[in-house]
Amino acid sequence: MAALPPATSATVEAIYTSYERARAGEHRPHLGASLIGHDCDRFLWLTFRHAMAPKFSGRMLRLFETGNLAEPRFVADLRAIGCEVSEEQEPGKQWRETAVDGHFGSAIDGAVLGLPEAPKTWHLVEMKTHNAKSFSLLVSKGVREAKPQHYAQMVVGMELHGFTRALYLAVNKDNDELYSERIKADPIEAARLLERARRIVYAEKPPERIGGPDWFQCKFCHFYPICHERQFPERNCRTCVHSTPVSGCRWECTIHGDIRKDCPDHQYIPELVPGKQVDVRDGRVVYEMHGGVEWVDGGDPHAALEEASQ
Repeated sequence: MAALPPATSATVEAIYTSYERARAGEHRPHLGASLIGHDCDRFLWLTFRHAMAPKFSGRMLRLFETGNLAEPRFVADLRAIGCEVSEEQEPGKQWRETAVDGHFGSAIDGAVLGLPEAPKTWHLVEMKTHNAKSFSLLVSKGVREAKPQHYAQMVVGMELHGFTRALYLAVNKDNDELYSERIKADPIEAARLLERARRIVYAEKPPERIGGPDWFQCKFCHFYPICHERQFPERNCRTCVHSTPVSGCRWECTIHGDIRKDCPDHQYIPELVPGKQVDVRDGRVVYEMHGGVEWVDGGDPHAALEEASQ
């Protein structure tokens, strides 16, 4: 019998690697509306503070792109039934609005007019792809219950962009079945979510964990190593005790004024260090790490963790 080909070829691996390389170390400058419905405040804070860049496989990154590639087809479908679709807020400008002094942003897929159910009302439109299991739950439960983050994204989007209705348009990737749902504006929920965003942006230390190391939401979170395995976050201005978010989507440093890359004066926000503060020497905080190892902030954190594990 002829040998079966390998499950993954060198060509496929090279394609996946190209996706990973293009997204390596990528952080958003602001907290996004697509995340504000997440269950965990700590997750949002660590995301906003650039504690650890999300790491996805090349296959997953390509899958995310597949979702983006579906949008032109959704737009074509809406136009085919006589709807007017606006993909840009103005020529050359994406639909995007900000709040919380510029540190929170809402980008929407577009706006649509002429829906058969409400032909005279402009709707914010969000276009999403689902696998069969997710799509089935969406159909049976509706957006608010099945996809609370998507619901929160639309509620905040309507508030910031000035819409009273939203259209959620989804496709089952397995069989091309479509689902649509119209969502009413909810100013009270939008205000709650925007206040949550403000609280996260201006919190000086990380919120409490949503659960312990065995909690199901924690086990699948990419911040698990920081929250439950004593890993240090990235060393950058947002994880430094000297920096503060200010108006205009900017950050200010109490030492240098401006934000600098690879700053020699970086000192971690104490709650991000997996150790106990025991002293201060020459302006640097000294920590006692797991196993009794001493570490002075400014030194190599990885060396400290390696020594502590021995």
